[in-house]
Amino acid sequence: MAKQQQIKHIAVAGNIGAGKTTLTSMLSRHYKWMPQFEDVENNPYLNDFYEDMPRWSFNLQIYFLNSRLRQLLDIQHGRETVIQDRTIYEDAHIFAPNLYEMGLMTKRDFDNYFNFFETLKSMVKPPDLLIYLQASVPTLVAQIQKRGREYEENIRLDYLKRLNEYYNNWIDKYKEGPLLIIDIDKNKFAENEEDLGDIISKIESQINGLF
Repeated sequence: MAKQQQIKHIAVAGNIGAGKTTLTSMLSRHYKWMPQFEDVENNPYLNDFYEDMPRWSFNLQIYFLNSRLRQLLDIQHGRETVIQDRTIYEDAHIFAPNLYEMGLMTKRDFDNYFNFFETLKSMVKPPDLLIYLQASVPTLVAQIQKRGREYEENIRLDYLKRLNEYYNNWIDKYKEGPLLIIDIDKNKFAENEEDLGDIISKIESQINGLF
């Protein structure tokens, strides 16, 4: 375990419904890492955004960018190993470009947002390990329905599909640091201990390979 003390930041990425929060919770318990979750309950823009996306898309993305940056600074200045549910990259490479492409964010706002992201990115370190939960749209839909969050009820299939394309393109080009891809269509870690064990052994070999 001595080696693992040098690991500061594990991040879990994946589309809506991929199981990021569940895996973050399980791994934080297993490794005694401090979990950092997305604060959905206290987000002052989320409900307005789902009611009127063009009006609130830029505000929402800036809110996410700020809260994610604050998390990263806390991680860098803290002493604990932190496992983070969702990354600063996902906002910039998946959600904001998708809003722009859908006509829900203007080019001016998107360019402003993305340039701001690039500036902030240069000020923080990438995660020591990024875990990407890769899932097909049917798997995502099944898992979203299972958890029954009210504001997710109206998420459309084409929206999830487009997000998935953005995710897979981003991961194909990801060069910030070590990457572990888990196929959620096959790996049912939430219900299956062996599947969770498989993820843990892959994390072990990644972490040990860092030194």
